[in-house]
Amino acid sequence: MPSSLRSTGTTSSSISLAWNASTDNSGTVKDYRVYEGSAVVATVTGTTATISGLAASTTHTYTVTARDAANNESAKSASVTATTQAGGDGGTPVAANGQLRVCGTKLCNKNGKQIQLRGMSTHGLQWYRQCVTTGSLTALATDWKADVVRLSTYVQEDGYETNPRAFTDLAHTLIEQVSAQGMYVIVDWHILTPGDPNYNLARARTFFTEIAQRHAAKPNVIYEVANEPNGVSWGTIKSYAEQIIPVIRAQDPDGIVLVGTRAWSSLGVSEGASETEVTGNPVNATNIMYTFHFYAASHGTEYLNTLSRAADRIPMFVTEFGTQNYAGEDANDFTMSQRYLDLMASKKISWVNWNFSDDHRSGAVFKTGTCNAGGPWTGTAPLKEAGVWIRDRIRTADDF
Repeated sequence: MPSSLRSTGTTSSSISLAWNASTDNSGTVKDYRVYEGSAVVATVTGTTATISGLAASTTHTYTVTARDAANNESAKSASVTATTQAGGDGGTPVAANGQLRVCGTKLCNKNGKQIQLRGMSTHGLQWYRQCVTTGSLTALATDWKADVVRLSTYVQEDGYETNPRAFTDLAHTLIEQVSAQGMYVIVDWHILTPGDPNYNLARARTFFTEIAQRHAAKPNVIYEVANEPNGVSWGTIKSYAEQIIPVIRAQDPDGIVLVGTRAWSSLGVSEGASETEVTGNPVNATNIMYTFHFYAASHGTEYLNTLSRAADRIPMFVTEFGTQNYAGEDANDFTMSQRYLDLMASKKISWVNWNFSDDHRSGAVFKTGTCNAGGPWTGTAPLKEAGVWIRDRIRTADDF
């Protein structure tokens, strides 16, 4: 029987739980079931769960059981009771907007209102896991007032392929932690080298099947299936997308899927093409958006105009950008960056900035050493110049 069931956090629409692991005489605990009364409200393989979609200011009581490989189920644990936070102005982005969907060329909330999400992307989790903690995510939600967090699971570069189980479990844990803060979460399949997403198709099938199955009931999970395809045609990327989207849809019919575009998600511009190859030959799927990445000191008016034209034809989401050069380094170009932000605000293009870490580059928002020291996470003192600038813009009031 699981022990020490406890509530680890609440929002106006969710309650997060944790408990101590069970043991079994066969040696294997297959999964855990979370009950509210006699109803199973979650089934997980780890020792945490977030129950989402709850009403504000409501009280809930939960128990947990364990099951072994033969589906033998333990007795229920001791119960825990928790109350969701008040709604209204104190609500979270997820409480305010619920399950998102694509409507025309825009991102719309549960009420059909066109919205823009703004937030941060982690750096590679194989290197900077220490920057993504309960403390830093709480700061992102409450001090930065972010709407969305992008979790970058690199496939190569010492990432997922080295230990699929560990990186999948890490994604599960961080999805729960972001969900507990009431923010949207982009699960980023961070392919970069090699640039052909089909190289990792089998891995992507395995990863996204489990991620979507586990988190399908959450209204805040968004799937980014190919970070920056490069060196391949749009037709190759489109074929990949049309193979992996059904894998996600089989588990989570409502989740939005983000599809990377050619040439490091530049809509082809960085390899001499343009958005017309996508607008003229879109992916055969619904409830999807296409991604665009830019780095303001390297990607000027040609890139800006491409994004503007594309956003009038297809749903766009900027899942990565920086105020520096394409390597996220050197001087910040805040003037060009603001031109992009003004465009994205006018066309309600959601965006995520790179990156929420303390690496040596000017594009990492925290000063070097902040993460290993465990903060501080709030205010401007721990931030580099780019961090101060982007925090200020994320904090601008949402139009929900």
